[in-house]
Amino acid sequence: MWRAVLPFFSNKNLSILVATGIIAGLSAIPSNAQAAACGGKLSTFLNGVKKEAMAEGISKKVVNAALKNAQISKKVLSRDRAQGVFKQTFLEFSRRSVSQNRLDHGAKNLRKYASTFKRAEQEFGVPAPVIAAFWGLETDFGAFQGDFNTMNALVTLAHDCRRPELFRPQLIAAIKMVEMGDLSPTKMTGAWAGEIGQVQMLPEDIVRYGTDGDGDGHVNLKKSSPGCDPHSGSLYPKPGLAA
Repeated sequence: MWRAVLPFFSNKNLSILVATGIIAGLSAIPSNAQAAACGGKLSTFLNGVKKEAMAEGISKKVVNAALKNAQISKKVLSRDRAQGVFKQTFLEFSRRSVSQNRLDHGAKNLRKYASTFKRAEQEFGVPAPVIAAFWGLETDFGAFQGDFNTMNALVTLAHDCRRPELFRPQLIAAIKMVEMGDLSPTKMTGAWAGEIGQVQMLPEDIVRYGTDGDGDGHVNLKKSSPGCDPHSGSLYPKPGLAA
């Protein structure tokens, strides 16, 4: 898994993460600043998404299959509107997020996967405690990865007119993942905002950074762990991505 995410956490990207507050749970910066089409009848919106996806080279068959059961999730919208974390001071957030349990588990995992963390730091320049901190903060070391249907979450947030410029590209990327065989529209689950896996990556980042690490033809961020073969189910670094 660590080869899956470390290119994203390399020196240059890590400074961007800190600057934009992703450690505190903020979403990735949208890659498209232009206003995206949103709102209105869901079927009309989805037709627009289908045209855009096909214009990017995704087959009509895959696009239709990816969005066949798409629906708006009121639960996702409720979570989006109730992000109390942004009302907290840093000290309030840190007291809530940095628990003794996480510290103990973090220390245990640093010892348990010491050789993997060491190789990761040597290859990417990202210190082991930083990796462990992201892992623990995002999913309590893989224990809580979210149970929201990923495709419906992204459809909901892309259709909603609050932040379509962020989530429409993520929706298109998720459809690309369906084509790659790395995302099941009906079975893939994750966070309410569409993040997937043990360190909660958005589809656009997975598509951008991901390559098959173990030769099975797929990228898997949900099941891979640092205790597995370093190449297994990973976002293996592409040329030019590592620091």
